[in-house]
Amino acid sequence: MLVDSYGRTATDLRVSLTDRCNLRCTYCMPAEGLDWLPSPTLLTDAEIVRLVRVAVERLGVTEVRFTGGEPLVRKGLVGIVEQVTALRPRPQVSLTTNGIGLARIATGLQSAGLDRINVSLDTMDRARFIELARRDRLSDVIEGLAAAAAAGLTPVKVNAVLMRGINEGEAPALLRWCLERGYELRFIEQMPLDAQHGWRRDTMITAEEIFAALGTEFDLEPEGEEVRGTAPAETFLVNGGPGRVGVIASVTRPFCGNCDRVRLTADGQVRTCLFAREESDLRGALRAGASDDELARRWEAAMWTKKPGHDIDDPGFLQPARPMSAIGG
Repeated sequence: MLVDSYGRTATDLRVSLTDRCNLRCTYCMPAEGLDWLPSPTLLTDAEIVRLVRVAVERLGVTEVRFTGGEPLVRKGLVGIVEQVTALRPRPQVSLTTNGIGLARIATGLQSAGLDRINVSLDTMDRARFIELARRDRLSDVIEGLAAAAAAGLTPVKVNAVLMRGINEGEAPALLRWCLERGYELRFIEQMPLDAQHGWRRDTMITAEEIFAALGTEFDLEPEGEEVRGTAPAETFLVNGGPGRVGVIASVTRPFCGNCDRVRLTADGQVRTCLFAREESDLRGALRAGASDDELARRWEAAMWTKKPGHDIDDPGFLQPARPMSAIGG
């Protein structure tokens, strides 16, 4: 099992398939993009599947989420999903995406066994979308969401980040839009993971501000810890249900004590936390001929180094060198 020195067990594996993205969201990267990882350093499809198999068969992982960058730009995505859902015991398999291109591939992903999907969408205003993402692709995201729902990748979840002075007033409208279509909205506090290192706590929209904004139009009934479990989102029934909304308050209401996640980057590095400043290399061992047992031992050793929390409130906190696009959410 992937147990750390504080007694937490990681059963949820986040796998980044690429650091590349076809948007340039202001809270993630500069307009010109980033220096992408060199192709030879990226794990191949077969290497990804092998490491996931080790995690599932030998280390107790029960959930696998594919992330990026933007995972839909990975050409082998459907094949990777198909091979991972064929593992035994079968893990739950999900995907986080910006939705561009999803309309074309949603049915293929469902046929490959994908269980559900999260789509990032921060605004319903086209001009504001262009301002945030620096691309005119709002209609593609909306079409992708509809295609995912039609393919049965449910519950379709929508991830939204609110930013002061930009889209902070859209919380009620976003929730109304999602409820009307049967999507589950998740608001996520903006985290210090931007490539520009421009994040500031005093400009971040907090969970309390989100609750206050939603409370002007909706009654929110907490579903409680027995429903939440180790999930990052606090969830609420909206106006008595069945619609639901979640808030992931990683900064102001951290849930590090119940964290059950571990991450594998696109270039084969184990990260025990989004905010970790250290990584453990599995790619090198894998390419040097390590057995599955050796890979599992290295993974277990990496997990043992996990810190008790992200320390964002510590005066000495430093952002990780890698931005979110290179870590994988």
